[in-house]
Amino acid sequence: MLKPKEQLRFAVLATDVVLFAIQDKALKVLLMDVHVPPWFRHTQGIPGGLVLPDETTDDSVRRHMRMKVGIQSKDVYAEQLYTFSAIKRDPRGRVVSVGYLGLVPPPIASNIFLRNVHWQDVTELSPLAYDHDDIIKTAIRRLRDKITYTTLVRYLLTTEFTLFDLQQAYEIILRCTLDKRNFRKKMLGLGIVKELHRQKRGGAHRPPSLYRFVSKDARVFRLI
Repeated sequence: MLKPKEQLRFAVLATDVVLFAIQDKALKVLLMDVHVPPWFRHTQGIPGGLVLPDETTDDSVRRHMRMKVGIQSKDVYAEQLYTFSAIKRDPRGRVVSVGYLGLVPPPIASNIFLRNVHWQDVTELSPLAYDHDDIIKTAIRRLRDKITYTTLVRYLLTTEFTLFDLQQAYEIILRCTLDKRNFRKKMLGLGIVKELHRQKRGGAHRPPSLYRFVSKDARVFRLI
């Protein structure tokens, strides 16, 4: 039997998820109210919480998305991001969080109406609870990196889109301007999107053609 000073003390395990969407020509993150006095009063943070004894971290993040922001895991893309283990990241005690990156398509993002949840432009964030600022910054870096060599951006678009929509998504995330001709030549040349031979409705000008990704899953390519 261990002596008192030798007894093992374990950190509590949690999960937090950074959910991104593209709305109003901006990359936005889903925030919820955090009220944990005396440490946090009417603050904001990303969805998350503790991992239950009978859960994996994947199970945990799915549960928190469903219960706290009303998102079903089947409707979004999610991947493990990084483990955040700073000693004092949670003022209540020793908590290690497994962060996740989630991408929400427009139809789902526009149908979240919970009172304590809202989409916030990533360039207009106020200080957040815990270390959620750092988690979001890490998620942005991951997203910007991965869309240059995968088709991960597909999860931020509707199933059918125009080449303008696709280029705009890249420009919003990367915060840069891409040459229209070169971008379209690259995307079509790689064979990762296919034309649907029908046009997008609406607008005063000639309607643009609609496209979709060839594969149902994200694929690895050198895109940018």
